[in-house]
Amino acid sequence: MKFLKRFYLVIILLFLYAPIFVMILFSFNSGKTRADFTGFSTQWYVEMFQNKEMLIALRNTLLVAFCASVIATVLGTYIAFIIAKMSPINKSISMKLLNIPMLNAEIITGVSLMFFFVFLSFSLGFTTLLIAHVIFDVPYVVLSILPRIRQMNKSVYEAALDLGATPALAFRKVILPDILPGIFSGALLAFTMSFDDFIISYYTSGPGFVTLSVYINTMTKRAVPLTVNALSTFIFVMVFILLLITNLRNKKTTKEVA
Repeated sequence: MKFLKRFYLVIILLFLYAPIFVMILFSFNSGKTRADFTGFSTQWYVEMFQNKEMLIALRNTLLVAFCASVIATVLGTYIAFIIAKMSPINKSISMKLLNIPMLNAEIITGVSLMFFFVFLSFSLGFTTLLIAHVIFDVPYVVLSILPRIRQMNKSVYEAALDLGATPALAFRKVILPDILPGIFSGALLAFTMSFDDFIISYYTSGPGFVTLSVYINTMTKRAVPLTVNALSTFIFVMVFILLLITNLRNKKTTKEVA
């Protein structure tokens, strides 16, 4: 029985990670085909950093993801505190409204936002893309921070006020350290969602501002160069390092609290 459980686990892990391993392996392929691995080479990484269009798309994606995650984190934190103070009925209604952008099909969200921006005579580009990303990022931030607010000991904040601390100082010294892991997790999730998004970006970015996902989709309509493997591997390593730092930070925070 234990053997079957372990075998099942191994099969699932292979199914999840084998494509990533193959992608990383062929990013170092010296050949020009995806069918045969002819030897190790870093030529595709060199070509990746020499491809100006790809680097511009990567820069645009990082810029939008960073700006959207920062704005969404600020708005989401504020909204989370408002929802936490609501009555149970209003809180339930607010949570259902926040769930709509997450449960709604991305193509519907993307098309509706595109028509909305056109109706307002907005020129599709960085601004419209940023607004669209903030809209679907905020619910994830709120859901990351709300549990931390519920676990927070409100009496400590009130005690700080009684001892003469200003509301701003009490928030910074008492509340912020408690909810900081939730804020950090929400910001990271918002950044990841923005960085990974394709459908909404496709409909709200416009031809003058191309993100990485839109750029790769455009290339696949012709012939996908092997530099995509190198780029995907580069992004995977960066995300892996970011997740590793996050996990180490969470473990450190947990030990300090304990």
